[in-house]
Amino acid sequence: MNPKMLLCALSAASTLAACSLAPPYRTPVTAPPAASYKEAAGWKPAEPADDQPRGPWWNVFHDSQLDTLEAQVTTSNQNLKAAFARLEQARAQMRYVRADYLPTVTASAGASRTRTSINAPQYSTAKPATQNNLLLESDFSYELDVFGRVRNSVAAARATAQASEADLAVVDLSMHSELALDYFTLRSEDTQQSLLDRTVTDYIRALELTQNLYKGGAVPLADVAQAQAQLETARTQAEDVRLRRAQTEHAIAVLVDQQASSFHLDPQPLAPDMTPPPIDPGLPSQLLERRPDVAGAERRVASANASIGVARAAYFPVFSLAGGVGYESTHGFSLVDAPSALWALGTSAVMTIFDGGRRHAQTDQARAAYDEQVANYRTTVSTAYSEVEDWLAALRQLERESTSESAAVAATATELEQANYRYKAGAATYLEVVIAENASLAAQLSAADIEVRRMNASVLLVKALGGGWESPAPASTLASR
Repeated sequence: MNPKMLLCALSAASTLAACSLAPPYRTPVTAPPAASYKEAAGWKPAEPADDQPRGPWWNVFHDSQLDTLEAQVTTSNQNLKAAFARLEQARAQMRYVRADYLPTVTASAGASRTRTSINAPQYSTAKPATQNNLLLESDFSYELDVFGRVRNSVAAARATAQASEADLAVVDLSMHSELALDYFTLRSEDTQQSLLDRTVTDYIRALELTQNLYKGGAVPLADVAQAQAQLETARTQAEDVRLRRAQTEHAIAVLVDQQASSFHLDPQPLAPDMTPPPIDPGLPSQLLERRPDVAGAERRVASANASIGVARAAYFPVFSLAGGVGYESTHGFSLVDAPSALWALGTSAVMTIFDGGRRHAQTDQARAAYDEQVANYRTTVSTAYSEVEDWLAALRQLERESTSESAAVAATATELEQANYRYKAGAATYLEVVIAENASLAAQLSAADIEVRRMNASVLLVKALGGGWESPAPASTLASR
């Protein structure tokens, strides 16, 4: 083939490939963000500082055991590995589609020996009836992207790959958050276990005291029965906490990809002075740049928008350029000689005239898919703002609950102490002691529950904010890659 002809053909192709039928893409419009979070009133966020954790956000809790477990999630969690594999699939699909930018080149070789029948109409006495045919050829084909089908297919695949990248970030954030939630739940269950074990020990002593008083005729049998019932109830609660702790420990084992049968974490109650770390929620206008699920939803809108262009291109002809070069001869010694050379170059245009409405249906489907992704994006944005407001409110209210419940713990401890004095002095029945002991236990368990809810709320606030304090690349930057 004449190289000049090939260059001219490819130049013409690049000139023609300047049209795109995809609508101009714009990020879907959402309600403008508020100037500040409504539930942040009175909130004292962390001041920006150089030592503020930005990558492994769980470091803000200053817990070495949590840090170790979170590192195992990063390297071993199977959900993360599956999400990364999905990202690799999307990237491979993008490379597959992008290959249409280049011509497809094939090479072939063949050898045949044929004999023509003397009675065949193509038989000629001028050539022998038995002939050899040796062929060495290379062919190429190239679609001229006149109406942007290829470019929009690549744009859709690229946006889908970027959405998969955001999905990986979502799974990463979710797995690390889930581990932190399970970890603080486990430590809270250790706190409850320690409290209930001490309570059981105290109730055993109370039962022994009551039995001695009964034997001395100082109290009725009903007091012994009440002491026994109270002890067994506390034992039941302690066993139930052991069950819940075991299940929480098994859940952590799954997150770090270890066998539940061999995984163990030593009991470690929450420190009495543990409080949620200060977290800077930033401004509502920054949230959409921080949340990976928002970025993923926006990229799916872009992919759906490009797919409309692919569907529209089906209404127009597909122009192709094809050619081939090679050698053909009846003898091997002359196969690669200049006289044996061959070449071909041609173009074609194919257009569907009637398809029973198939292209129209595909275009409608693409538009509907775009509308669906726009709605999903707006829902994701609304959910993002709502979740931040939820956990800001939770942290504020739980702090107040913690203060009041601490007062309740102190008050019930005083009440129990006085009830015991009155009972031992014979001024009160054992029922009064039982009521005081139950109130004290309930207050202490409630206080432990509030503390773990505060820690979990802080984890969920970080998750709602999109993870660490380092803002990811905005969607506009992703779109330009």
